[in-house]
Amino acid sequence: MDLGLKDKLVLVTGSGSGIGRETARVYLEEGARVVVHSLAEDEVSACIQDLALLGEVTGIAGDLTVGDDADALCAYVRNHGDLDILVNNVGIFAAKQFEDISDGEWMRYFDINVMSAVRMSRVFLPAMLKRGTGSIINLASEAGVKPLPQMVHYSVTKTAMLGLTRGMAELTKGTGVRVNSILPGPTWTEGVEAYFGGLAAQKDESIDTVVEGYFTEDEPTSLIQRFVQPDEVARMIVTISANSASNGAAHRVEGGIVRSIL
Repeated sequence: MDLGLKDKLVLVTGSGSGIGRETARVYLEEGARVVVHSLAEDEVSACIQDLALLGEVTGIAGDLTVGDDADALCAYVRNHGDLDILVNNVGIFAAKQFEDISDGEWMRYFDINVMSAVRMSRVFLPAMLKRGTGSIINLASEAGVKPLPQMVHYSVTKTAMLGLTRGMAELTKGTGVRVNSILPGPTWTEGVEAYFGGLAAQKDESIDTVVEGYFTEDEPTSLIQRFVQPDEVARMIVTISANSASNGAAHRVEGGIVRSIL
């Protein structure tokens, strides 16, 4: 299927691994020009090396909680032309008891998971509105509508992303600009694999045993009863970003965990 993305300029933040890297891959397969980004320079270099044969991919490292780094990324993108699609993918997660989460850690989660998207969108959304075209995708989570007790801080930031998405979408009324969010469910990324590896070691069980128990014990409402794969999320991101009729919506790709018809 031709999604009409040939030569479009795309920025995917947090694309050194996981969902972000797969999203960059799918955009390149669709003929887009892609700017990748990660916190670490070695991750950016590895990502570019991995994807270079697919098309035009460049990248830059930076900490999007630091104003100068965020400004440098925006300037780098503008040097490549007008940005057509922004994918706000940067985010962190970790399981932690609610009473043990300090004020500082709450603010750190908001700074990384929410304010990184605000900083990027504050630069690129006005430019898109001026041109009358463009697409922004914010990565939320099923935890944004079904908060996880073991990750309350993470869940709240993902709820905030849903509000941010709809609020920005309201600013696009009557233009060709769209802002949507994607709600992945538990996705088998490098970070999730490392998390379950550590959990298996703590329990002195195989990782397969721990993973199998996750869907019977922690996510019993999942209809697919397995982890979502990064490329499944990536293809949803790319498809929605190219759909000119989708705006202000939250698109679920969480395997049916959320028991809702909307």
